[in-house]
Amino acid sequence: MQINSSTYRYGSPCSVARPFITHKETPLTSIQTPTRAPAGLKRTLGLPAAVFFGLAYMVPLTVFTTYGIVTQVTAGHLPMAYLFTLAAMIVTALAYANMVKAFPIAGSAYTYTQQSFGSGIGFAAGWALLLDYLFLPMINFMVIGLYLNAAMPDLPVWAIIVAAIVLVTAMNILGIKVAASMNSVLVGIQVVFIVVFALMSFVTFSGYAETISPFEPFMNADFQFTAIAAGAAILCLSFLGFDAVSTLSEETQNPRTTIPRAIVICTLTAGALFVFLSWVGHMVFPNYESFTDPDTAAVDVMTQAGGAFLAAFFTAAYVSGCIASAIASQVSVSRILFSMGRDGVLPRKIFGVLHKRFRTPYVAALIVGGVSLLALVFPLGLASSMISFGALIAFSFVNLSVLKHYAIDQKRYVGYDAVKYVMLPLLGVGLCLWLWTSLTAETFMVGFGWVAIGLLWLIVLTRGFRRSAPTLDMQEVSS
Repeated sequence: MQINSSTYRYGSPCSVARPFITHKETPLTSIQTPTRAPAGLKRTLGLPAAVFFGLAYMVPLTVFTTYGIVTQVTAGHLPMAYLFTLAAMIVTALAYANMVKAFPIAGSAYTYTQQSFGSGIGFAAGWALLLDYLFLPMINFMVIGLYLNAAMPDLPVWAIIVAAIVLVTAMNILGIKVAASMNSVLVGIQVVFIVVFALMSFVTFSGYAETISPFEPFMNADFQFTAIAAGAAILCLSFLGFDAVSTLSEETQNPRTTIPRAIVICTLTAGALFVFLSWVGHMVFPNYESFTDPDTAAVDVMTQAGGAFLAAFFTAAYVSGCIASAIASQVSVSRILFSMGRDGVLPRKIFGVLHKRFRTPYVAALIVGGVSLLALVFPLGLASSMISFGALIAFSFVNLSVLKHYAIDQKRYVGYDAVKYVMLPLLGVGLCLWLWTSLTAETFMVGFGWVAIGLLWLIVLTRGFRRSAPTLDMQEVSS
């Protein structure tokens, strides 16, 4: 399909001449997966690297990031809360897998919603997505500072955070292969720790005089459905990573098959690990009301399971995992910003620029590093909830995009397609909105403030809604 680049031109100083493309003008068959893209991102990753990227982003040990907070919120039912969250996430993961087959390019929820519903709604999804992607590197840096300071009190938290931000930003700029290689090593360290933790924990709680029931963390007399929902809503941040894999579509070989498989594998693997680790933690330390500090409750669990050795090993493995997650999350958000800048939704001369040598969005990476400095002042609990606020909005849009793209536009709603493209997406939307409404009032205050900023920028971008927002140039992406 030939596209006349003069079809649609924006007059804003921050925008450039770009075609306006609707979904109908760009059918699925016309979107070709490029084999070479010298002017864009490099295609170097296979399935193992994509899976490791997702797991590194999610951090297998991320269960301990909010372990104390959510355990107290759910009255000791953290594993059950993870099962609730996993149910919502696996449906949404299937939605991402379906959409990446249609649009194997960077941009994630922003791209899928934009191509399905148009530029304005696409901008709304992208703006919500930015919230959790910007907060996730920040929360990793917070946790690195908290745990290293707990292990080495002479090191100030602020110095640890700043050093980590500089290290991660530099690795992001150097390129995706450097980040992917480092992530594989860091995920491996966490796997070793998980095995050691599980073995030492089983020895510990099997020696108790009165062993608690293995079903207690899932269902007992203190079970409250509303409390489980509130905890499950916060835990969405643990699963951020399966969606981040979709941002690697322009850097992965055979993205239409590789990325969907990686998304599903990451979600199921991580979900199983989260349920298992939270169950083991509760069996070792069932008295959740006696945590020394909910923010660092994992230290109490590790000390109970294996003494000072396991506590020290945990700190090393967990900090390694947080560094891996910070690398992966900063890679993802910089590519979201690059995608939006390339489209003119954000200033292209700032966000749509690639490094001449490394072919990475280095300006976007530097900006993300700057925003991450908020880790010096932001509270951990609120940051965790804000990530879920943005993620659940974006996840809802992706589920709706499956319904729009396949069932409505392509008329695929008969037989098995009705389950795949109608029933499952609607179930995903319902589960995501249920979790979203379970967040705290403080979260909604800050979250709607972010939404208001996005609305103001959209008004400026569209000159008071008198014109359409810029739309993704599929020809440019495929060149």
